[in-house]
Amino acid sequence: MTQEQELQQLQQEYASLFEIDANLDRLVQKIELLSYVNPLNTEKEKNRFFASKYSYEPIFRYPKLKFSPYKLHRLFFSQRLERIENEEIRTFYKEIIYYYSNMVQCIETIGKTKKFHYNSLRIYGSPTEKDVDNARFILHFADEPLSIDMEKVHSPEEAKRYFEDFSERYEFPLNIKFSTHIAADAMVSNATQTLLLKRNVKFSKNQLLTLANHEIGVHLVTTYNAMQQPLKIFSNGFPKNVETQEGLAVFSEYMSGALTLKRLKELAYRVLASDSLIKGYSFVDTFDLIHNQYKLNRNDAFSITLRAHRGGGFTKDRLYLSGLRKIYKRYLKEESMEVLLSGKVSLDYEHAISKLNKLGLVQKNGHTNLAYQQNLNTNKTLDFILNNLK
Repeated sequence: MTQEQELQQLQQEYASLFEIDANLDRLVQKIELLSYVNPLNTEKEKNRFFASKYSYEPIFRYPKLKFSPYKLHRLFFSQRLERIENEEIRTFYKEIIYYYSNMVQCIETIGKTKKFHYNSLRIYGSPTEKDVDNARFILHFADEPLSIDMEKVHSPEEAKRYFEDFSERYEFPLNIKFSTHIAADAMVSNATQTLLLKRNVKFSKNQLLTLANHEIGVHLVTTYNAMQQPLKIFSNGFPKNVETQEGLAVFSEYMSGALTLKRLKELAYRVLASDSLIKGYSFVDTFDLIHNQYKLNRNDAFSITLRAHRGGGFTKDRLYLSGLRKIYKRYLKEESMEVLLSGKVSLDYEHAISKLNKLGLVQKNGHTNLAYQQNLNTNKTLDFILNNLK
């Protein structure tokens, strides 16, 4: 029996599940949050902020919505989940609908400060006491001397060529586009299977290795693995998938030897910036915390503050460090990462994946993360830190 015939048989056997999954897929295509939450006027507001000697509260503009939130909510909740016979899978899809409904509310309230922040908390949560303690623990370590590999000398065009060469070890196409409207220097658009590079920045040699293993080695690997799965939810993302996916991606940096103390500190600053939101800090206050109290240079401090305050208070960034801690602990237990690379999945839903697998609804991964095959980290300080995170 061919793979296509097997899929047709599954679609007949679980017709209601596939129908609902396909319905949700059509709805979710409209709500890629990161395409809406990144400001359109970052550089202009950054210049104003610096010119004011860090006293001006930036006013960011965001892309207009291309869908009706009310209609989308109505369509999400019109799905007849009672038709899914398996109770565990039915509950799983109910939680998926709540998750994406929260995402719609998040997008709908971008720029509406407190409303957006509260909606963000429902999806990404707020840093726990342990998260904040872990961040401060990391920041206690003295900075390491900067090597030549940390100097930002590579243009976006050179970065593009580097990523194209790197991707040759993976058996999937690499689409690269330049953008001026992303908060990070590089990010993957899951919907278009595209690696977006920031147009107006330079990259260091270490940063290229880091981004290659993070974006291509994990985010694109899970994107292409998900496309081979019978159910579209593997592509669209499980609830709470961000912590797992970003944990896998930073762990890929560690295993490839790209992770540095500087990078780990960046993740710690992100936790403190996210924590400042719950304390009611303004953009100016958060920047002051990161730049003046913790002495991070003004450009990096602005970037971290922007990532936390975009939309009105975005707590997604707090999940990178907690995700790394969870994936590293899994690595120490010698547990396989393969199930977590099957798509945009979450540690919290391993049992649901196992159930789907027993029903024949999960395909074996077509791609894996090559960095996971050998630990190339030689930095003992990083090992000490990761082994002592709470």
